[in-house]
Amino acid sequence: MRIAVAVEEEKNNHAPSDPFFSNDYAPNDPIFSTHRLAYMTPYIKRDMLMLENQLPMLVLERLVAVERDGKERESYIHELILKFHHLNTCVSGTGRFLHVMDVFRKGLLTPEKDQNGPDAGGDETIRSATELVEAGIHFQASDTPSLKDVSFGGGVLRLPVIKVDDATESMFLNIMTFERLHIGAGTEVTSYVTFMDSIINNEGDVALLHTHGIIQSALGSDKAVAELFNSLCKEVTLASNNSLAAVQKKISTFCGTRWHKWRAYLTHTHFKNPWTIFSLIAAILLFAIAIIQTVYAVLAYY
Repeated sequence: MRIAVAVEEEKNNHAPSDPFFSNDYAPNDPIFSTHRLAYMTPYIKRDMLMLENQLPMLVLERLVAVERDGKERESYIHELILKFHHLNTCVSGTGRFLHVMDVFRKGLLTPEKDQNGPDAGGDETIRSATELVEAGIHFQASDTPSLKDVSFGGGVLRLPVIKVDDATESMFLNIMTFERLHIGAGTEVTSYVTFMDSIINNEGDVALLHTHGIIQSALGSDKAVAELFNSLCKEVTLASNNSLAAVQKKISTFCGTRWHKWRAYLTHTHFKNPWTIFSLIAAILLFAIAIIQTVYAVLAYY
């Protein structure tokens, strides 16, 4: 992994930030050469995040101790994992970790955001992104990449930017399995994926989120992204007091007000076609002109 980090930095035309990260293998090495690792790295990343491939952190610390002389082994391993997976976050001081996936998962949820606690108000059904826009809700990218940085206020739903590629499905499935099997790990990632599944019904919802800079897709189409999120949450159950329950309740309350109900109905039923809007404006203008002409005719008569 140390050599792979060096290769990644070389690909990006950056000198290794630490001499320890440099690739000192021969250019023609069949395994660890820069050329070979450039092809192997995506598969290594995927395999490192598979639940069945996890090694206890203690084993990794003992292996690293041979190279690091026992100095700052834990923080070094954390830095190595996060750099390898391109997570520009820091997890030091956030407790002990079980294995590589545990560190990676925490990196996805860092930095922490000050949020209200879970609201056990019951299950809330969230509409699709397109329907939320019809109800008057605006989308905006969050300030941080943390998957916990989801908030709603003032009619604005803020979501973290996420890059979707060929490794996204495997990554989320393994982390969600880890959260389901490990008591005490939390369900933050599962809550996020379930929330995204709720607001993404089809490629139109993905296109809308892409327009607002929330989804960056490396897949072939918006439809593929929609199918990915829809497939991730099949047969997934989530407690009603999950980490995003408060956000879901705020959105449901906002959409449930009389004005926003009428707005959503009119937008969805009568104003989906822009030509309908132009026709309405033209009709209003013609009606106003007719009234003005009538008033002038009456005034001229008297």
